[in-house]
This record gives sequence, C-alpha cells and structure tokens, in this order.
Amino acid sequence: MLDDFFLRAMLAGIGVALVACPLGCFIVWRRMAYFGDTTAHAALLGVALGIALGAGPTAGVFAVTLLVALLLVGLLRAVRVAADTLLGILSHAALSIGLVVIGFMTWVRIDLMGYLFGDVLAVGPADVYTIGIGAVAVLAVLTAVWRPLVAATVDRDLARAEGVNVGFVEIVYVVLLAVVVAIAMKIVGILLVTSLLIIPAAASRAFAATPERMAVGAAAIGVLAVVAGLNASWIADTPAGPSIVTAAFALFLISLVAAGLRDGLRRRAAG
Repeated sequence: MLDDFFLRAMLAGIGVALVACPLGCFIVWRRMAYFGDTTAHAALLGVALGIALGAGPTAGVFAVTLLVALLLVGLLRAVRVAADTLLGILSHAALSIGLVVIGFMTWVRIDLMGYLFGDVLAVGPADVYTIGIGAVAVLAVLTAVWRPLVAATVDRDLARAEGVNVGFVEIVYVVLLAVVVAIAMKIVGILLVTSLLIIPAAASRAFAATPERMAVGAAAIGVLAVVAGLNASWIADTPAGPSIVTAAFALFLISLVAAGLRDGLRRRAAG
C-alpha cells in the first residue's frame, strides 16, 4: 500500500502536470523558452518578498511572477532588443536579485535548495487541495480563451482582423502562467518549472496534428513523467523533482526516436 505522503506527492505532481504542460505548448509555439525561465527565476524574489512582507511565499511568488511577466510583455513590444536577448538578461537578473535580497534577510532562514529544486514529498493535504483547485481554475480559464489564444499565437495581426482582443488574451495567459509557477514551485522547484512547461510539449509536438491534440498529448506525457519520476525516486532514493524532469527528458528522447522511425517508414513506403 502506498504511504500517504507518496500518494499526496503523486496527486500534486499530476495536478501540476495537467495544467503546466498545455500552457507550455504556447511557449513552444512562440519559441520563447526563456519566457518560462524568466518568470520562474523571478519566483525566488517573490519568495523573499512574500516572507519579508508577511504575505507568505506562494502569494509573493504569484505577485512577483505576474509583475515580471507583464513587464516582459510590455518590454518585448517597446524595446528594440531581440526577444531572446532581453529574456536572457531578465532571466538571470531576476534570479540574481532574488538571491541578493535573500542575502540581506539575515533574520530569516530560507530553505534555498528546497525552493530551487522543490520537495514534492513534503506536500501536505492543504497543498494538494490548493493545487487541485488551482488546476481546475486554470484549465477552465484556458479552455475559455483557447481559440483566441491559439489565433493570437499563430498570427497576431490576422487574429486582430478577426476581432480577437490579442492584448487581453495574452494578459490572461500571463496570469495563468504566474499561477502555475506559484503552485509548481513546491513540486519541482523554481529552476525546474520551465522543464515541466517545455519538455512534455516538445515531446508531444512530433505526433500532434492539431493544437488540441498536442496539448492533450503534452498533459499525458507530463503525467507519465510524474508517475515514472516519483517511482524511480522511491526505488533509487533520488531527489524527487529532478527525477520527474529526468523522466520527462527520457520521454522526449523516446519521442525523437519514435518520430524518426515513423518518418523512415513513411519514406520507405513512399519510395
């Protein structure tokens, strides 16, 4: 029989995967992997400010990641700097500022490794309920804005011509991303959140004919990575968060091999 803490870790990890992976598809489609990195790295500053102001780490992470994500959206439109350059600068700057702020907070002890790499096995019943409610809310909102958000991702100008409020749906997406970063922080940690956003989406891309199928496939691969990673961690006594990401990476490699074999068979059949 599974221990309670392992069952809670499994439920929490699956909840995070179900929302993070579909959202990660938009990061892959927009080729903005650093966008996830930047918002995730800003989470450490949110932890510090949340503790300093007495609001709690989760509230601090949500507020700071949301502000940084909105700032990014504005800068990407206003500043004449390449998107990957700007995102790379802000990503590392946000992480460094968070570490500097924590360095000044000599009156509190912060489990830095826990926040950076997560500790899914320490998830309590209240965390599971929070993740479950958050996941349902995020999926409901994402479903509501799915079509206009896909249209804005494919072609912003064409989406505007079709009557889509591009600015609004992009802000909604940023808010959803901030929520997911806040709830995923305890599962896989700040440094590994981006991995769970991107790797399952990239693995699903080679086999998806439509955006909807890619999102569903990414969620399924994310859930499988959580299950495989946690079981591997249980058996081999390895860190849970990194084990989940390692499992996701293994699934990505398998998807590359499977896609290569499929394409080879198609060429052979055509020739």
